[in-house]
Amino acid sequence: MRIEKYIEHTALKPDTCIGDIKAVCKVAIEYKLPGVSVPPLFVKKAKICTAKTGINISTVIGYPFGYCAIEAKIAEIVMAIIDDVDEIKMVINLSAVKNNDWQFLANEINTALPIIRNRGKKITVIFETSLLTAAEIISACDMYGAAGVDFIQVDTGFIENKLVIENLALIRKNLAASIQIKVGADIKNYIFAKELIKAGANYFCCNNSLKLIAESLQKN
Repeated sequence: MRIEKYIEHTALKPDTCIGDIKAVCKVAIEYKLPGVSVPPLFVKKAKICTAKTGINISTVIGYPFGYCAIEAKIAEIVMAIIDDVDEIKMVINLSAVKNNDWQFLANEINTALPIIRNRGKKITVIFETSLLTAAEIISACDMYGAAGVDFIQVDTGFIENKLVIENLALIRKNLAASIQIKVGADIKNYIFAKELIKAGANYFCCNNSLKLIAESLQKN
């Protein structure tokens, strides 16, 4: 199995600089990866680096913990759209989930979605599944599935998750087939990546893309 078509190359570490953005874009172009994910500051640079390649440029909103005000997330979304981002990746408000405040979460997505859709952009909602119960994951799938998001992402990658495959399978079971799934957890190796694909992953969001590609080339 060649793995390149599943990889969204990321540069989201706290000290990301322009050199990192140039590097991930170069890798994405060389190996024809479907996407690159960068901090909001670097959306313009990533778009320039990947111009006319068709590579999807995404950025993160409310990253990595998601518990900022709705207005703050909307401001970030608007600025990313102004910078011509292709895809918004918004972190779920974990505090609202833990408070069982689904009305807040509904208000958040119902405020953000029209802005994103009116500009023809895609949206991913990121669940930090290591901090959620199975019941909370299912409820979140129900709500965001009904809202019609494009993707659900399993984890930000900031917190280790030993149950990522199980949580991925649970999300896949509770989402419509039209909603695709990304995995933001640490993708350790090619074998693990294959297990994630089997469990329902459509894309990986990772910063060790070259390692995965090299392993894929060795085995295919």
